[in-house]
Amino acid sequence: MTETATANPVHDFIAKTVEEHPVVLFMKGVPEQPQCGFSAQVVQILDHLGADFVGVNVLQNDQLRDGIKTYSDWPTIPQLYVKGEFVGGCDIVREMFQNGELKPFLEEQGVLAA
Repeated sequence: MTETATANPVHDFIAKTVEEHPVVLFMKGVPEQPQCGFSAQVVQILDHLGADFVGVNVLQNDQLRDGIKTYSDWPTIPQLYVKGEFVGGCDIVREMFQNGELKPFLEEQGVLAA
C-alpha cells in the first residue's frame, strides 16, 4: 500500500498522515481555532456530521503549506482526505454537504456511524 519514498520529505509526511488517520483535514489553524473562513466552514461541517477527524495546521510550516498543494495538485487550503484519498477543498465539501452526498459518503467509507 505504501509507495516508495519520494525525494520530498513533506510529501512523505503527508502520505504517512493520510495513511494513519481515516479522516484528515489539512487546514489553516487547528480545528479548535481555524485561522481562515474556509477552514472554519469545513471544520463546522465535519463537526456537524459528528465526523472524527485530525486537523493538520499548514501554517506551522511553509514547506507543508506549499507541499500539500503539490501533493494533491490542488491550489487551495483546506484539503480533506478520507481513507487516504483526496476529497476536495471547501467548495467541494460544502457542496457535497448541501446536496446530501457528504454524510452517506463518510458512512460508506466507514468513518461515520450510520
